[in-house]
Order: sequence, then structure tokens, then C-alpha cells
Amino acid sequence: MEFNVRRLAADAGTFLSRAVQFTEEKFGQAEKTELDAHLETLLSRAESTKHWTEKIMKQTEVLLQPNPNVRMEEFLYEMLDKKVPMRANNHELLGESMIDSGHEFGPGTAYGSALIKCGETEKLLGSAEKELIQSSAINFLTPFRNYIEGDFKTISKERKLLQNKRLDLDAAKNRLKKARVADARSAELNSSPPLAEEYVAHFSYMLSILHVRWLKLWAEEVQQAETELRIAQSEFDRQAEITRLLLEGISSTHAHHSRCLNDFVDAQAAYYAQCYQYMVNLQKQLGSFPSTFSNNNQPAGSSSASISVPTAQPATSLPTPPPSQTSPALNELRSTSGTRKARVLYDYDAASSSELSLLADEVITVSSVPGMDSDWLMGQRGNQKGKVPITYLELLN
Repeated sequence: MEFNVRRLAADAGTFLSRAVQFTEEKFGQAEKTELDAHLETLLSRAESTKHWTEKIMKQTEVLLQPNPNVRMEEFLYEMLDKKVPMRANNHELLGESMIDSGHEFGPGTAYGSALIKCGETEKLLGSAEKELIQSSAINFLTPFRNYIEGDFKTISKERKLLQNKRLDLDAAKNRLKKARVADARSAELNSSPPLAEEYVAHFSYMLSILHVRWLKLWAEEVQQAETELRIAQSEFDRQAEITRLLLEGISSTHAHHSRCLNDFVDAQAAYYAQCYQYMVNLQKQLGSFPSTFSNNNQPAGSSSASISVPTAQPATSLPTPPPSQTSPALNELRSTSGTRKARVLYDYDAASSSELSLLADEVITVSSVPGMDSDWLMGQRGNQKGKVPITYLELLN
């Protein structure tokens, strides 16, 4: 018990000394030991790393889960150390609605079958999105969060300890300075004391004696103050070295975060490539529906427009028509119903038996058929004939 009381008194004295030193520094009444420029640079870089890591984490979470209520719910489950319940995302909910409505209209109808196909693709997109979120959380968000909650907390703890050691050092310097001033004034007064009969007349001398004694009691003797200063300087230097070593590890943190960033980009690239492939397959499926599907509002055998969507290219969603398509040559081809040579700009997979598949850079013969959609021409390669989209062709002179 006695040891605890002494320890408490010592801690209280240290805290009071630091508070006094900090206050005097703020009012410009005490000198402050400045850290070296290299250490200040490292501290600034650590703060910048922490700030931007938190901001990137927050924006990534917003990207992966735009709903703030869901993010808050997941955060609460994480704080309570409970498993987040599985829930369908927006793509999956849309897919389920499309599938249910497709079955309601009838899988044998054109519209019902198209809804089911779209719904199945939407559910695939939802599964791919969940894989992206899971991969990003493990390979990207978790390492960033570990730095904030682990490494940077250690850096902050050591930095705060360095600040306390600096306050102790400056307080020791201040005590030594005051002790030396008190010792000098005491020596000066002792060297030329006034006569005994003049003691009463020299009241200021009595006050000086009391003041010097009080200073010596408060600041301690010069020798003890010097010893405390050496100890404080040693502890400050040691703590500065520990903090510097930790801060220099920020370079390794940046390298690790760069690898995590590559993993995140790879996950996004795989996700978007997967989504693109799903949509291309869906386009082909919708374009392959026969034109004589029976519908609820049409009798079987009646003509209905088939769905035909040109396959999107990886580099561009829709090919830009070349200048030759708007030239007089195209108008002439349509007005005369003649034939022209055309170079194929992109690969094209026929969506139905009435269309002609194309290979990039091949040359085919095209002609305009009366009544045909203005976005299509009739193409011929040897004995093969079929419709071809104008946006995939460049008419040759």
C-alpha cells in the first residue's frame, strides 16, 4: 500500500511537471526542444498515410455497398462479433422478379422466355458482385483496416510517449536553469552579507534570503538537477530512435498497400469481364429467339419481330459508323439496288439463321433489299447470304 501511494505521488508529480512545461511553452515562457527534420518528415508522412488510408477505405466501402443503412448494419454486426446475415443484392432481387414474372406470363411465350433469360443473367451478375465484394474485403479492405487499427495505433502510442519524454527533458532543463540561478544568487548574497545592526534596515535582503531558499527547495540542488537532465536526455534519445524505426516502416506499408491495390484492380477486372461475358451471352440468347413464337396477344404463327442485338465489342459498346456510310455511295446503293464491295470492321456472330457471320478485315459483297431495315444490308460471301449490320462495314470504292 505504501509503495502504491508513493508511486501515485510520483506519477502525479510527473504529470504536473509536464502540464506546467506544456503550458509555459504555449505562452512562450519556456524553451521547447525541436525534433530533427528527418523525424518530423517521417511523422508527417505517417499522418498523411493514415488520413488517405481511411478515406480510401471509406470510399471503397461506399462503392461496394452504396446503401448507408446496410453499411451501418454490417458495422454493428462486426462490432458485436456476429455473422452478417446473407441477403440478396439488387441484381438478385431483380432477377427473381423477372423469373417469377416470366413464369407468370408463360415460359412458352416470347416475353415470358425473355424475362426468364434476363432474370437468370441478373442473378449471375448478383453472384459475381458478391464475389467482388468478398474478394475486395479480404485482399484490400482488411489490410488497410489492419494498418489503421494496428500499426498506426502503435505509432501513435510511441509518438505520444516521445512527446512526454520531450516534456520531461525540457522540464529537467528548466529545473537545472533555475537551480543554477538560485545557486548563483545564494553565493552572491553569502559573499557580501550586511552588518548585523543593518538587518532590520535591509528588509529586502531578508526577502531575498527566503526567496533563494524557496527556489533551492523547489528546484533542488544543481548536481541533482544535472543528473536528472542526463537521464531525461537519454530516455528522450532512446524513444526518438524507437519512434524513428517505426516510422521508417511506412515504406513497407506503402509497398504492401500497393500489392493490395493490384489485387483489388484484378478483382474488378475479373468482375467486369465476367459481367460482360454474361451480357454477351444474354444478347445471343435473346437474338436467337424464333420470330414465330406464340404470344398471349398474338395467335401462333403470326409474325413477330425477332430480337437481334449486335454483339458488343470489348473496346466499344457500339461501333461508330465510318464516314463512308453517310456518303453518297450508300444512298446510291440503296436507290439503285446494286451491289458493292465492303470491308468488315469487326467480328460479328450471327444471332439467327437469317444473318451472316463476319470476320474482321474480310471483303464481302453487299446490296440493299427493298423493305429491309435501314440499319442492315444483305451480305454475300461465296454461296452464303444473310443480313449484316451496316455499323460493321466500310463500303469500298
